[in-house]
Amino acid sequence: MDVPQFQALIADVTRQLDGRTLDASLAGWLNAHYGAGSEGYEMLAGACRTGVAEGWLCNREGGGIRYGRVIKPSPDTHGFSVDVVDMADLAGPHHVHPNGEIDLIMPLTPGATFDGHPAGWCVYGPGTSHRPTVAGGRALVLYLLPEGAIEFTRSA
Repeated sequence: MDVPQFQALIADVTRQLDGRTLDASLAGWLNAHYGAGSEGYEMLAGACRTGVAEGWLCNREGGGIRYGRVIKPSPDTHGFSVDVVDMADLAGPHHVHPNGEIDLIMPLTPGATFDGHPAGWCVYGPGTSHRPTVAGGRALVLYLLPEGAIEFTRSA
C-alpha cells in the first residue's frame, strides 16, 4: 500500500459522501455500509495500520499524539482532506469543524473509544467543536474534513 493506493481507497468512500449532509443519519449510513467488521472497514483499517507501520501515516508527533495529513482536499477526494491520528488515553487539542468532520475509529486496543464511540464512524456537523479524546487504550482515527477546514482553539 502506498499513498496513491490509499487515496484511491478513500476516494471510493468520499465519492459516496459527496454532497451529503454531515449529521447523525450519515453516521448511521456509514456504520451500516462501512461499519466495524465490514469488508470496507477492514480494508480502511488495514491500510491505516500499514501506513503507520511504513511511516507515511502519522509521521509527526506532538503532545503524545502521532498525526499527519496524508491527503489534501482535491477533486480526487471530492473536496475532503484526510488526516490520521494515533492516540492512547488522552485528549487532543480543542478545535472547531467549520464544515463538519467525519471520523473512522479504529481501536488498536480492544474496547478503546474515541469521544465515547467504539469502532466505526461518528460524524460532527458544521460548526461543532470538541477535544478529541481516546479512552480505554490506543486507537487510530481517520478524519475526513470537507475542504480540509479545521480551526484549533485555545479553550475547551
